[in-house]
Amino acid sequence: MLKKNVIWLCLLIGVVLTACSISYKFNGASIDYTKVKTITIKDFPNQAPLVYPQLSQEFTEALKDIYIRQTRLQLVNDNGDLELEGEITGYQLTPMAVKEDAWSSQTKLTITVRVRYSNRTNPDEDFEQTFSAYQEFDATRMLQDVEPELCPLIIEEIVDQIYNATVANW
Repeated sequence: MLKKNVIWLCLLIGVVLTACSISYKFNGASIDYTKVKTITIKDFPNQAPLVYPQLSQEFTEALKDIYIRQTRLQLVNDNGDLELEGEITGYQLTPMAVKEDAWSSQTKLTITVRVRYSNRTNPDEDFEQTFSAYQEFDATRMLQDVEPELCPLIIEEIVDQIYNATVANW
């Protein structure tokens, strides 16, 4: 009798553990696909005083990619139901973490992007906003040596901010 109860208890625990799983998805969009079907993403020119030549293309492609991967929106060249446009306005280096010899041990690379968002189906959601992100690197390294590794990280963070502000609504 005790052996039978132990088996039933083990089965019950196994069923409970496998049947009860909670999953949250924080990258989903809250889009009414019956009204919104297309998105237009214009090129984001680099108007920052300091220029990383690939930045404009890499940023624009990353922005398009997140909407293609995480929504069912169709990317169109003009007159999309949603529209994103803007420009890269900042590409800035800032010395950080000053050491005892008054030299900086870290440098911060910050990218800033101004975005204009239009929602043709719900104009109340339109906005113009500035987004920025940064990464720090060792001050002994040259900027051109760290750009290929840091820029994609910064771009990804800014693109996530824009995506969340436009269609994720959280």
